[in-house]
Amino acid sequence: MIELLDTTLRDGEQTAGVSFNADEKLAIAQLLLEELRVDRVEVASARVSKGETEAFRRICAWAASAGCLERVEALGFVDGGVSVDWIAEAGGKVVNILAKGSLRHLEKQLKKTPEQHAEDIIRVIDHAGVRGLSVNLYLEDWSNGMADSPEYVFGLLDRLRFQPVRRVMLPDTLGVLNPWQVEENIRQMRGRFPQMRFDFHAHNDYGLAVANTLAAVRAGVCGVHTTVNGLGERSGNAPVASVVAALRDQLGCTLAADETKLTHVCKYVESISGIRIPDNEPVVGENVFTQSSGVHADGDNKADLYANRLLPQRFGRERSYALGKMSGKANIVKNLDKLGIRLTPEQVKLVTQRVVELGDKKESLAAEDLPFIIADVLKTAHAATQDNIHIVNYSLQLARGMRPVAIVKVSIHGEEYEAAAPGDGQYDAFMKALWIIYEKLGKSHPVLTDYQVTIPPGGKTDALVSASIAWKKGDYEFKTRGIDSDQTEAAIKATVKMLNIIENMDLNQLK
Repeated sequence: MIELLDTTLRDGEQTAGVSFNADEKLAIAQLLLEELRVDRVEVASARVSKGETEAFRRICAWAASAGCLERVEALGFVDGGVSVDWIAEAGGKVVNILAKGSLRHLEKQLKKTPEQHAEDIIRVIDHAGVRGLSVNLYLEDWSNGMADSPEYVFGLLDRLRFQPVRRVMLPDTLGVLNPWQVEENIRQMRGRFPQMRFDFHAHNDYGLAVANTLAAVRAGVCGVHTTVNGLGERSGNAPVASVVAALRDQLGCTLAADETKLTHVCKYVESISGIRIPDNEPVVGENVFTQSSGVHADGDNKADLYANRLLPQRFGRERSYALGKMSGKANIVKNLDKLGIRLTPEQVKLVTQRVVELGDKKESLAAEDLPFIIADVLKTAHAATQDNIHIVNYSLQLARGMRPVAIVKVSIHGEEYEAAAPGDGQYDAFMKALWIIYEKLGKSHPVLTDYQVTIPPGGKTDALVSASIAWKKGDYEFKTRGIDSDQTEAAIKATVKMLNIIENMDLNQLK
């Protein structure tokens, strides 16, 4: 069994521009321990701020009531026991002491001898015992220590080998190692100190954090450190989703983590942190289970020829098929099946040609665009493509120091309805007015789950804006897009597409 320590709430919070408040830290800690079921979480650095104190206190109080306080850890320092007192007084039970893992760091930063540093560490360990805390030990800059001063590293642990330290944690602090070096260095550590339990803590400066983590496990560490979405200083840390999948599939490791919860946890942290998950991020990225090539879609129809062990169902996802210039008939049919639309082979051919034409123009297409493409290509009154709802008119009022107000008139099956509402922004006001109409009519509507605006690189003030909005209605999740030179108008166009999609869904259910 390999232990996972997730340090999103400590090391991950060192990402530039990321700061979690106490409520957010508690919610993330609960998700990590109860839902994702990582073994341990590192949630704070001692004495950082009043907010950090409050967050750590609340996490410890919850963890104690949930019976998992021993799985909550905080970073402490070689400071005569001040950090230990901070952790103990907040209710913590585990301190991760940050010691120097390279002679250069020791001499240049602390200006002490190895003997002095060892004595200082022992005093902190003794004080932790008095306060009832368990101790783990970080060797900061261990990777450079093994390259430049291995005898210092070995000598420090020789002095500490009989101290009550549960784990020695080996960080590649500056992200300088490759997998071969990781494996060799850890084998040396294990050969010299076979009685010690080692963790490995990777950084991703060369994009090798996951590979280095696997190498550490091959070399015999008992635990590895991760962060959600790879958050962390500079290029970040090893992302928990990739580490979980790779350890299971590549090394056959046994882990406690529940991989079906990875997508949910990663998306939640994305929304709280403001750091978007790249579309091509392994395991949890938007595109990772999306086939673009028509050849691949055809192969999936023929014995899943293009599937691997990373099945989307493992991670609460499903396979999708992108629309664009690489699309073939198999892509189109897959998407039509998902939408419940049946076309003749000749009609599929015509729709495929139009999708390829649009993709050649770099237009962004989603499955939900297909009914509109079908209507355009086939000039049909197919129920799935009917434009039953359109915006007759709207007015958006914006004045400095006042909340925006929207007045909206919408036509639904030829009947016109009007409403007005204030909002926190022009689009928010528009949506509030729209939903007033829907509530009066007793009509249900989806929830907006994501809203992304993109402008082409180098775009000017009059550049076309693409608004991509994700919606959820019951178990059905979908996206719509609108394009316009005005951001709000682009969002409104995407919203009108959504209204017609859900209206046609409701009409089809009544049939």
